[in-house]
Order: sequence, then C-alpha cells, then structure tokens
Amino acid sequence: MRCATPEAARDKEAWRAKVCCQCAFAFASLKPCGTVLSASPGSLAAASAPESLTPMGGNEYIFDLLSRAPLFRTFAPDALAACANKFREVRFAKDEMLFSRGDPGTHLYIVSEGQIRLAIATSEGRELSFQIVGPGDLFGEIAFLDGQSRSAGATALATTTAFSLDRSSFDRLRAAHPAISDAVISYLCRRLREVSDKLESLALFPLENRLARFLLTALQSQPDQVGRRTPLELRYSQGELAMLLGASRPKLNAALGALERAGAIRRTSDRLFCDRAMLGRIGRLEES
Repeated sequence: MRCATPEAARDKEAWRAKVCCQCAFAFASLKPCGTVLSASPGSLAAASAPESLTPMGGNEYIFDLLSRAPLFRTFAPDALAACANKFREVRFAKDEMLFSRGDPGTHLYIVSEGQIRLAIATSEGRELSFQIVGPGDLFGEIAFLDGQSRSAGATALATTTAFSLDRSSFDRLRAAHPAISDAVISYLCRRLREVSDKLESLALFPLENRLARFLLTALQSQPDQVGRRTPLELRYSQGELAMLLGASRPKLNAALGALERAGAIRRTSDRLFCDRAMLGRIGRLEES
C-alpha cells in the first residue's frame, strides 16, 4: 500500500526508525542470553558477548556470602555463581523452630542476619546447645550432604534472614560441575579433622587449656582489635558450656577464674573480653 503524499511516506519511515531504535535498546539491555544487539543506521547487528561469571538477578550478595563460607569458598567462579542463583531467601521469627532432630535433611542454610541455635536433647529431656550460628555461617549441611535425618534441632534466637538451597538443585549442580564433589570431600575431611582435634583436646588437655581453645575457636569470626581485647558474646549457659567441655559447672567457673587471673580474659555481665595471644599460649596453640 503506497502512502498518499511524500510527507506521509516520510512520517512512516520516521516511525519505523523510531521503533527499530527502541527495540534495539530493549534487546541490548538483556544480557542473560550472552548476546548484545546494537542499532546502526538501517540495520541491527548481533555481536557475541562473554558469559558472565557473576550471578544475575541481584544474587551478588549471596555470591559474596558463599565465597566466604567453608563449603563453597573453594568452588570455581562459574560453579559458585550457579549455586548462588539457586539459593532462596527464607525468614524465621524469634523462637521459631526450623527443624527438629530426626527430620529429613532436605535443605542447607546460610545466615544473612540473626542467630540460630543448634541443640540436641539430653537423656534427661534437657536441651544442650552445641553451636550458635550467625551471619555468614552455614548450618544443616551434614544431613543435606549425606541424605540422612537431622542430627540436631535448629531454633531462631532472633528474627533471622537466611538463604536456603534444596538438595535436588544441589545434585543437579554437582552433575553440571563435577569439581563440586571434590570440594565437598575436602570440606567433610576438614570437619572430621576438627572433630578429631576436639576429641584430642577433651582427652589430653586440662580444662583451662580446653576452655582457651574453645574461646579461640569462637573468636575466629571476630575481627582483631589492635591493642585491645576482642569482645566475645557467648550465647551458652554455664551448664551448656560445661557439658561441651566435659566438665562440671563449678570446675568451669574455676577455669574461667584461672584465665581471668592470667590476663587472658576479662568478664562482664554479658560478654568476655579476650586476649587472643594469651589464650593461644594457654591453649598451647601457635599463633597463625
């Protein structure tokens, strides 16, 4: 169909050029496909773009969290980005139970904000807290990796935001990135060494040494304060801490007093202020 006048023809060509430019701009903004479309006078040309190794869709924060987590930090960048894209945000209210001992281990979690208490029930029906996890910490990974039931329960100590990964997604990631399996084996071996070290500590070291080692481990996530003691908030009761160290409460109190007299710690009502170097000497550990 011809235009009735030259002016109408020019208007039609201008409209067509405007639409082409708008389409080119829209397509150039879409990067997941790995192709960028650019507009040129009279044509659109496709140019190949390198595949991004960072996660898309606003998952850079999860990528950063995972890059510092023990299980994921040795992953190759492309595998880490693929994992980050599979995590989903979850929220828990204070005192909400995430799972109980014996539940299926279908998900792994990494904490973004808040705190989670991991505990097991004693034969007397009391609960023993054996770990408090906070921002940047993983939990639920053992049952997640071996496919067995949960070995402990998890409860939110505060309003908590975390990111979760389901096992079926992780299985597909391992199939697509075989090196992930090697990283998992290395992680589990490190965990086994940690358990061996703890058993050795319980069997061979006096309580003051065991307590110093425990505090040094708890301080690993705390930044050094040059020329100052490092504050440490322990979310364990004295009874729980005594059970973790294989001691009675009176003996634990005596050990805390011994560390304080040695200048390794200073106690306040809600936290300890720790001298890492002194704790290292008492725990018979070399400073790293």
